[in-house]
Amino acid sequence: MAAMDPRDNGYVDPLNERERAENLEVREVVEVQDDQSVLSLMSNDSDLQKKMMQKEEKKKGGWTNAIILLVNQGLATLAFFGVGVNLVLFLTRVMGQGNAEAANNVSKWTGTVYMFSLVGAFLSDSYWGRYLTCTIFQVIFVIGVGLLSFVSWFFLIKPRGCGDGNLECNTPSSLGVAIFYLSVYLVAFGYGGHQPTLATFGADQLDDDKNSKAAFFSYFYFALNVGALFSNTILVYFEDKGLWTEGFLVSLGSAIVALVAFLAPTKQYRYVKPCGNPLPRVAQVFVATARKWSVVRPGDPHELYEVEGPESAIKGSRKIFHSTKFLFLDRAAVITENDRDGTRSTAWRLCSVTQVEEAKCVMKLLPIWLCTIIYSVIFTQMASLFVEQGDVMNAYVGKFHIPAASMSVFDIISVFVSTGIYRHIIFPYVRPTELMRMGIGLIIGIMAMVAAGLTEIQRLRRVVPGQKESELTILWQIPQYVLVGASEVFMYVGQLEFFNGQAPDGLKNLGSSLCMASMALGNYVSSLMVNIVMAITKRGESSPGWIPENLNEGHMDRFYFLIAALAAIDFVVYLVFAKWYQPISHDEDSIKGGSGGNLKKTVSELEQV
Repeated sequence: MAAMDPRDNGYVDPLNERERAENLEVREVVEVQDDQSVLSLMSNDSDLQKKMMQKEEKKKGGWTNAIILLVNQGLATLAFFGVGVNLVLFLTRVMGQGNAEAANNVSKWTGTVYMFSLVGAFLSDSYWGRYLTCTIFQVIFVIGVGLLSFVSWFFLIKPRGCGDGNLECNTPSSLGVAIFYLSVYLVAFGYGGHQPTLATFGADQLDDDKNSKAAFFSYFYFALNVGALFSNTILVYFEDKGLWTEGFLVSLGSAIVALVAFLAPTKQYRYVKPCGNPLPRVAQVFVATARKWSVVRPGDPHELYEVEGPESAIKGSRKIFHSTKFLFLDRAAVITENDRDGTRSTAWRLCSVTQVEEAKCVMKLLPIWLCTIIYSVIFTQMASLFVEQGDVMNAYVGKFHIPAASMSVFDIISVFVSTGIYRHIIFPYVRPTELMRMGIGLIIGIMAMVAAGLTEIQRLRRVVPGQKESELTILWQIPQYVLVGASEVFMYVGQLEFFNGQAPDGLKNLGSSLCMASMALGNYVSSLMVNIVMAITKRGESSPGWIPENLNEGHMDRFYFLIAALAAIDFVVYLVFAKWYQPISHDEDSIKGGSGGNLKKTVSELEQV
């Protein structure tokens, strides 16, 4: 019997259910070797035809393409960290900025890198698709690194070899400063814009197997650290010697090779079409809810509005089962008499259950995401205060000088070791959820801040009056770097898996970008904290503040302990929201929507255990 479309005020005449079942049985027993013949046989059934097209698309992709994208990630990261890891010293030695100003500028720049991930995710999900988004932003990235190499060679490194910690550079011209900031923010725009999309694009190459995708995200973060390893050792060493332009040129070469590697298998990639702008869809849910605020929500979710058949109304998205969180939003899917007679029904008054659940997913993810920001404050100290701390420690092991920024190699080694331990020792026997792993990462991050504070106490005790560097060896920083690295494996890999897996199909890139957006806000919060702390603790000559120009006169240890205390409070709040969270549940029998499909007042509900 045909079902009435409440927004069309008419009747649709779908294939009789019994006839459909009989046709399906016939097709299941028919073996056809020629795929074109199969498509011809099913030309009268659009749902099955779309399933066949999706099957054809799945023949592309695979681990070979995923590995190429991992190589692209490693090379692009090498180029990025060749610019970013030593940026705080470039600002102090070449641009003539003070410690606090340089730390704040690096935090703002790093935050901007990751904030641009939201821009890339939006364009990818809505309009461009993953492949085109990655291509455009990687081209911008190459242009930015090239422009930085140019400006450092012709405008900033004057005289040659300056910026090594001994030879001072000339005051840069206004034009040089302007081109420098343009170049580094092009780098930020290009790298940040394509990173979350690249992660999702790589996961697209694999079949819908949770273990395979979990492995890919681990290898993705592993590849990131492989690229960073070269930058944090070889490139940093040469840049520390004043060979800044040469280091930037190596980064440029790596960025170009990464782009070429990405473009090479273009015809072999598996593509996912963009799902359209999600902002109107989410806004429609809230507007429809407000308009129906006085409507009584039915007790049975099966009475809520959903489209007919296996196809979702949202292009490129599967159907989503009803959930028990934010039940007030269900009013958007309640069918009123006005909806039945079609006199006032529009997309801004009546939404499908899948569309309502998409909005619910965004709201459920937000509290978890906000709790990760303090961890990102911990992480960002490696690129700023850790480097400044190491720069005033005894950096000699025998006659060999260790650049302060190179100490982050212990973070990378820790990531390598921790990833191996987790994937091959812990994972086969104990499989903690993504939320559990993120909580473990936060605890280890707190330990890292405590270790950094204790190291700073020891450094201050061994300061020699009139001397910049403390007698304490820089190797005392190893524990704090190792702990941060171990925490990353649990926190950031867990975030990638969690946000990508829990985001609706139409918001996959947004899910991946939330991890980077957390880093962005972490950098901004860190910068804000430095400003607030200095405003409160600085009292003229007698009290230069916790992070003064001369760190030997400050108390950076107290700043580390402050971060640890805030992270401990954040951990308690995180536990509450992690226990409250209800996972998304897709209808695996549905197919990704095209233009919408027939409408019917039906819904499937999955009871969460």
